[in-house]
Amino acid sequence: MPELTNPRAERVASVRALAGRSARARSGRYLVEGPQGVREALRYAPEHVRDVYVTVAAAERYTEIVADAIAARVRVHTAAQDVLEAMSGDAQGVLAVLDAAATTLAAVLATGPRLVAVLARVRDPGNAGAVIRAADAAGADAVLLTEASVDVHNPKVVRSTAGSLFHLPVVTGLSLEDAVSALRSAGLAILAADGAGDQDLDDLLDVAGPGMPHRPPGVPDLSHATAWVFGNEAWGLPEQDRALADAVVRVPIRGRAESLNLATAATVCLYASARAQR
Repeated sequence: MPELTNPRAERVASVRALAGRSARARSGRYLVEGPQGVREALRYAPEHVRDVYVTVAAAERYTEIVADAIAARVRVHTAAQDVLEAMSGDAQGVLAVLDAAATTLAAVLATGPRLVAVLARVRDPGNAGAVIRAADAAGADAVLLTEASVDVHNPKVVRSTAGSLFHLPVVTGLSLEDAVSALRSAGLAILAADGAGDQDLDDLLDVAGPGMPHRPPGVPDLSHATAWVFGNEAWGLPEQDRALADAVVRVPIRGRAESLNLATAATVCLYASARAQR
């Protein structure tokens, strides 16, 4: 029998409130919705998981999630279907509450990163989460979200990362100027991705690697440790932000598409660097 049966209970209301930014800021907690996200949270950040909520059917289907929670000494609450739905419409029978954990840029730089994604004023939660997932897939060492970007613990951001939020450091709240200065001081080249860039990504791949005789002076080497800066979905990177970079790079458009969306362009750029570095 489910432990929680009243969808109007105070506990249910407090969990549901974490969908809002003010409740997250006040409590220092956030939601992870769905089996994939909860599974990865328990495997890679169990020390931050406070509670797991599952329907009886989900507990029977996702036995590994329950087992991982028990192994991590995390309390598992079984709940009626309408209780889970009252907590979140996107839980798919599985939900977790986590303590927010801050990561600093200094800690990231201490590891000697080779590939970093920087999101400048990116406000769409789906795009931000997709870039975090792409950075994880490409083997990036960290993702930075500058101030005025979306809250990384927004439920849609968390869902869109598909668990990648727990695989690599995500730093938030920096100004772009401070982030670029620190990354450059740590030896990373700064490349801005923009459709109006004077450097073509394919051309850079052709001459990537140490000792390439055909790379003109001043042309960035993609095999070098690199931080990619990606701008807002609607207006991209303004001139003052592009001026902070060592080079502005465009992804070539071969067909008739006007442009690529942010997450797709970021994926192409990050994989180009990953290929060159390997």
